[in-house]
Amino acid sequence: MEIREMLSESRAEFSRQYNIPVRTLENWESGKSSCPEYVRQLLEKAVREDVMSQ
Repeated sequence: MEIREMLSESRAEFSRQYNIPVRTLENWESGKSSCPEYVRQLLEKAVREDVMSQ
């Protein structure tokens, strides 16, 4: 997932921070399943807010 890679976080770190199962991240990143658009938008907003608050 590009968002995770931009943050230079491991799957485990991203999973913990945003409460997404590691297996789900693996499936999204490998193409086994796709991240729903509404989830992508929520994640982008959450990450943006987290980055701005640092």
